[in-house]
Amino acid sequence: MAERVYPTDSPPESGQFSGNFSSGEFPRKPTPPPATYVIQVPKDQIYRIPPPENAHRLQQLSRKKTNRSTCRCCFCSFLATIFILIVLAGISLAILYLIYRPEAPKYSIEGFTVSGINLNSTSPISPNFNVTVRSRNGNGKIGVYYEKESSVDVYYNDVDLCNGVMPVFYQPAKNVTVVRLALSGSKIQLTSGMRKEMRNEVSMKTLPFKLKIKAPVKIKVGSVKTWTMIVNVECDVTVDKLTAPSRIVSRKCSHDFDLW
Repeated sequence: MAERVYPTDSPPESGQFSGNFSSGEFPRKPTPPPATYVIQVPKDQIYRIPPPENAHRLQQLSRKKTNRSTCRCCFCSFLATIFILIVLAGISLAILYLIYRPEAPKYSIEGFTVSGINLNSTSPISPNFNVTVRSRNGNGKIGVYYEKESSVDVYYNDVDLCNGVMPVFYQPAKNVTVVRLALSGSKIQLTSGMRKEMRNEVSMKTLPFKLKIKAPVKIKVGSVKTWTMIVNVECDVTVDKLTAPSRIVSRKCSHDFDLW
């Protein structure tokens, strides 16, 4: 068969190659047509890189998370400190209680006289009360300071008839103090029903009154004074008449402390 020879200045047709090659030359591989290829990569070798717009957001979220963690740690430390202080304060109070065995002072009414109440007139009254209060401090190592800004009131059927104050004084341990109070009221208007009720009680010699004392105090334990507390004393007193000297028919006192 005769060999087909191309002219030297003309390339071979597509898909056809010359049978004569120079030494060391190889035919070119044909260029594959453009297409879509699927490349499979193992899952553990895939590293996801966020786009630039999300990378900045990721940094902000990371900073916020760090700040939250720091704040949470500070808050937990603060709560732990407060808890420890409360526990230590409780232990200290328990030790002081076991050492001193504190008890509240006891109060009673020793005298109660009334004047200035005229039940036969409709005019306002200006009553006067002379009250003797006995305070007994039975603690062996605890004293009581009675401070300023106290108040003393006498009521009849929830009507405030007079008022006054407690004196400022110190009551040492194992001490009984008797305090005499001069209380007065001015222009107190009684209703006709109250006047009638009081006249009936005078005839039965049972006139009930209520004494209320509110006094700020400080407790002295050894050489240490506490913060200011409030002692509230409430006494129900019944007398036989509205003139002096009157006799106490019955008396009953109760008290409590406001620690804060």
